[in-house]
Amino acid sequence: MRINKYIDHTLLKATATEADIMKLCDEAKEYKFYAVCVNGSYVELAAKELQNTDVKVAAVIGFPLGAMTTEAKIFEARDCINKGASEIDMVINIGRLLDGEENYVENEIRLIKETIGENTLKVIFENCYLSKEQIKKVSQLAVNAGADFVKTSTGFATGGATFEDIVIMNNVVDGKAQIKAAGGIRDLQTALEYIKMGVTRLGTSSGVSLINEGVSDQNQY
Repeated sequence: MRINKYIDHTLLKATATEADIMKLCDEAKEYKFYAVCVNGSYVELAAKELQNTDVKVAAVIGFPLGAMTTEAKIFEARDCINKGASEIDMVINIGRLLDGEENYVENEIRLIKETIGENTLKVIFENCYLSKEQIKKVSQLAVNAGADFVKTSTGFATGGATFEDIVIMNNVVDGKAQIKAAGGIRDLQTALEYIKMGVTRLGTSSGVSLINEGVSDQNQY
């Protein structure tokens, strides 16, 4: 298994500098990761650094709280695509979901997917704030709205991906959307377990150490 092709090599810290993003892109090229995942202001730089490679640029929008207006998220998504991203990781409006405003949440996802067209949309739920029933519900909303991926977490909240939540999401999406696990994936064993469960993308800032662990332990790369 080439685990590198499951990895979105991620750097979303507020303190990330231009030099940090260039290093991220260099690592992505060296290890042939599927994508880098960056904040909007670094999309142009990442796209330039990764020109003429197979590494995609994923941009987060509505990040990390998801609480801005739908119009703001749409603008952000369009702007990131125009600047070179081909994948968008959006955060749902968590408060609206908790209020039971399911139509709002589904409509927002749909509008962003329509905005980016054939580009890939990953929808971040922030599962640590949701009940199991709410995870089921929002998984269905994302499928209804045409999302390409459902995603567990931002990595910036009180918890990240869990095996239990992946099972719930997988049962609901049932092949109609792919699954990205993110938040707290720092060792190879955990990463491989998620893949075994049907996850097709891993969001992690530990991609290089996962690959190196694989080289020394199990020849995964």
